[in-house]
Amino acid sequence: MAMSKKIRTVLLEREMTIKELAEKIGTNGNNLSNKLSRDNFSDNELREIAEALDCDYDGIFTLRDSGKKI
Repeated sequence: MAMSKKIRTVLLEREMTIKELAEKIGTNGNNLSNKLSRDNFSDNELREIAEALDCDYDGIFTLRDSGKKI
């Protein structure tokens, strides 16, 4: 599964919008939306996104509260 699809899946789990996530990581919604479209993230960006989504990231997202892997 592509990273952008995983991020979108976690956003749905968290009932969070792209704009809300963008604000949490200090960017704007358009920039994050473009990165999601290109599926172009550095490892540091993915770690920052995981933290903002309250997930652990080791190449996959693990929801801390349920342990579900995405």
